[in-house]
Amino acid sequence: MTKRAIILAGGKGTRLRPYTIALPKPLVPVGDTPILEIVIRQLARLGFGHVTMAVNHQAEIIKAFFQDGSKWGIRIDYSLEDKPLSTMAPLKLVHDLPAHFLVMNGDILTDLDYAAFHDDHVARDGTFTVSSYLREELIDYGVLDTDATGRLVGFREKPSHAYQVSMGVYMVSRRVLDDIPAGIPFGFDHLMHRLIGLSRLPDVRLHKGYWLDIGRPDDYARAVEEYERDGGRFMAKQP
Repeated sequence: MTKRAIILAGGKGTRLRPYTIALPKPLVPVGDTPILEIVIRQLARLGFGHVTMAVNHQAEIIKAFFQDGSKWGIRIDYSLEDKPLSTMAPLKLVHDLPAHFLVMNGDILTDLDYAAFHDDHVARDGTFTVSSYLREELIDYGVLDTDATGRLVGFREKPSHAYQVSMGVYMVSRRVLDDIPAGIPFGFDHLMHRLIGLSRLPDVRLHKGYWLDIGRPDDYARAVEEYERDGGRFMAKQP
């Protein structure tokens, strides 16, 4: 069975300005290659045969660059939003989805094995699976711990905190589409709250490799530096 992926590529990339003034965020280069082209190459190598790009902002530029995907040996088609729908509502516009499919943001640099992530979910007949990453955030200040009277009882110099965050990569069962309203913005956060409220708890799979979302200028600069130094790690896995 051909593996299917939906790539969310409709955002405006406002956090990444000025890089995204002239280009849609998925076409911002990492090294000399647009970030979304890196993703397409990875998916093609890992056995995904059909990708649908959910597009909105500057859609014609994205469509002109990727066309039908034949350059990369993969079928690419497009689902056009006539208004922004956030991250999950665009799935309602795609009418030929298989029982299970990959959904991901189009601005991610990672060495995640998308095929293994896909197959694990399918083997379990999962409902919704989130790929997560342990992100460490450094606080650039000395942190003061005080008691009720305002006296200092503890001090931490530039502490760091680790958080398990969503990578923007998901495996989705078609059953979940019934939980997504049509025609209105509905995001990943809305869907997670809905599934939790219904006691249909999503699965989480921690990825211990590499991941960066290039949506912030500092992460983008880091991704460019690390891709130019060791880009082969993102293409090493074979199906």
